[in-house]
Amino acid sequence: MTSLVLGAMNFGTLTDERTSFALLDRFVDAGGTVIDTANCYAFWNDPDGRGGQSERLLGRWLAARPGLRDRLTLATKAGAEPVGPGEWPASREGLSAPALKEALTLSLGRLGIDHVDLFWTHMEDRSVPLEETAGALAGLVADGLTGRVGVSNHPTWRVERARALGAPYSALQLRYSYLTPRPWTRVEGVNHRFAWVTDETLDYVASEGLDLWAYTPLISGSYVRPERPFPEAYDHPGTTRRLAALAQVADGLGATRNQVVLAWLLANGVSPIIGPSTVAQLDELLDLPGLGPAELAALDV
Repeated sequence: MTSLVLGAMNFGTLTDERTSFALLDRFVDAGGTVIDTANCYAFWNDPDGRGGQSERLLGRWLAARPGLRDRLTLATKAGAEPVGPGEWPASREGLSAPALKEALTLSLGRLGIDHVDLFWTHMEDRSVPLEETAGALAGLVADGLTGRVGVSNHPTWRVERARALGAPYSALQLRYSYLTPRPWTRVEGVNHRFAWVTDETLDYVASEGLDLWAYTPLISGSYVRPERPFPEAYDHPGTTRRLAALAQVADGLGATRNQVVLAWLLANGVSPIIGPSTVAQLDELLDLPGLGPAELAALDV
């Protein structure tokens, strides 16, 4: 089912515990049920260069709210956590069968639960045969450690090959927003080559019945914060047209650009992952307008 997802990437590092708890409580009080994290969040913010802070914070939050876990859909990821010497990403744990089992076991311990609802493979690992990864994921589902498995930042052909080998992938998580960068253009700060939703991706998930989750849907605040301009790769005529259409629809609805972008994604069957750092920001993102046929047509430029 398509819904807003609360991203917990910075919880426990950049976002302190008190604020993180307030965001989680407000999200749940407003009817939100889906929370996304990863075992590597957020190693780049920690002096030790290791992740797990987000999962530990979520574990403390859940422990302080008995009975809440069964109302939630909890998702975490593995594959990108640094575990050895050297520079990342060469130091990451990868997607071998032992690495996946260990990663999920440790995640469950930090979260203080006996299973997650969705377990993502976070990034590719071509050093491991797809057959091994596929079999390991199927085993984790069979063992009841996760309800479902999904895949993030992988090329479509690798996803489909893994599914043919028995990986029970039922969801994709990729970068997607109302605006898109120029094709074949590297976007500064994006270190996953195959992180982007394309027209092929949309056709694939629609044809195969897969869920699509979108991360960074608001492009780090660039729609509403002049001090955070869009990356240079977004500077093209399509952006100009779409920003004009977005402004017209938002102004007509008395909504913010952020609100319309999220409403557009939801209307197109995509679950956007939001990452607010204050309750005020979260309240804006929870108060979404309805988009009718006229608004959707106006945005389709």
